[in-house]
Amino acid sequence: MTTPVSPARILVVDDDRDTCHFIAELLARPDREIRVADNAADAIALAKQQPFDLVISDINLNGPESGLDVLRAFRALNAAGQVVLISGFGTLETAIEAVRAGAFDYISKPFNITEVKAVVERVLSRPATPGAAPDRPDARIRPPGLVGRTAGMLSVYTQIAHASDSAAPVLIIGESGTGKELVARAIHEHSRRASRAFVPVNCGAIAETLLESELFGHMRGAFTGAIADHKGMFEQAHGGTVFLDEISETTPSLQVKLLRVLQEGEIRPVGATRSASIDVRVVAATNADLDKAVAEGRFRQDLFYRLSVIVIRLPPLRERREDIPLLIEQFLRNACARTGRQVTLSPEAQERLMAHRWPGNVRELENTIERLVVFSRGGHIEADDLPPSLTNTPSLDDRLFLGLPTLEEVERRYLLHVLHAVGGNRSRAAEAMGIDRRTLYRMAERFGIDLKEGE
Repeated sequence: MTTPVSPARILVVDDDRDTCHFIAELLARPDREIRVADNAADAIALAKQQPFDLVISDINLNGPESGLDVLRAFRALNAAGQVVLISGFGTLETAIEAVRAGAFDYISKPFNITEVKAVVERVLSRPATPGAAPDRPDARIRPPGLVGRTAGMLSVYTQIAHASDSAAPVLIIGESGTGKELVARAIHEHSRRASRAFVPVNCGAIAETLLESELFGHMRGAFTGAIADHKGMFEQAHGGTVFLDEISETTPSLQVKLLRVLQEGEIRPVGATRSASIDVRVVAATNADLDKAVAEGRFRQDLFYRLSVIVIRLPPLRERREDIPLLIEQFLRNACARTGRQVTLSPEAQERLMAHRWPGNVRELENTIERLVVFSRGGHIEADDLPPSLTNTPSLDDRLFLGLPTLEEVERRYLLHVLHAVGGNRSRAAEAMGIDRRTLYRMAERFGIDLKEGE
């Protein structure tokens, strides 16, 4: 006789009941049992009554307890279950806290329906692995410039959180100025190595003849000018992290020596006859296409595989323009603190900054804001104060991006217009648009529009 399979139990938690029911309907299947709760206390009470295989919870529950409290309570009650957190205002600190408390995943809101379904399938199809992740207090550090709430940056935060709790090598890929060293520092500062040294090395800025000595050190008399033993950067970083920026600029001979560090945990100073053990975590970065470099024989394939155990890809600023106001706010505040000035930015100037493509990415934006603060007249930055490179007529691509809305944007604006016209009343809005309330809700969820006001 075949033993019946128990249905998968899912708990959905959101302070908006419509959201709860929408997600429940989205995930409904005959082999699943789905419950909902609109606050943390009710969610925890349900989890005490029966075990759930999966909890899906918004982080901000508009109450004394958050989704993180639900996560911790649930993991304490049921180490075999999993929790997926959803957030519309993600930060690096929240992502790290969620991952360390045992969250299975951390996704942005408004969420992609396909993504949510895929995450749920991954949770329910994987074998149970009892044992919660260690809940260690984290140093709440936000490196300057590592700011953003777009889905791309939320993904980066989550990857940093996972990388911080690992000892594996990390490869950070991104254009120049995207903040690769900031990510490397964040990984180090949130890791168990945080109390030890973080040693950055720009492999492209040091002459080839000196780089080996700088990395691995040298013995007295190893070459002309070596008048004393020299401790290299790997030895200086013992117990900590070495950040190898522009790793693609290294020579084949140096790549062999780096491979030895990763494989054997050993270094050999220039002129030494024996190797020395070293305990260092390696984080590397590049703005080059390493796959192409490997194919062309310019970069060792075995080293590439060793470095890319964890890969973090940083989006360029042009792909996350919604983050530009947040970055401007931080850079303006920092520049004012450094210069002792109080400077504000006009809306027109901010619009111009939003329109720029920023080929130099975050670094270019930060330098621009610093320069504007230093040379500002009367403590206020107007559009006319911007450098010529930022005041030129936008390209066709930029005009399309900034001026001509997509069909989706037209739909979003129409929905906002209708909601405003009916005072936020959902029933009247659905009636005015000729759709049912469920369809209205799905549209609002897709566009990130809050439907809490009005009935």
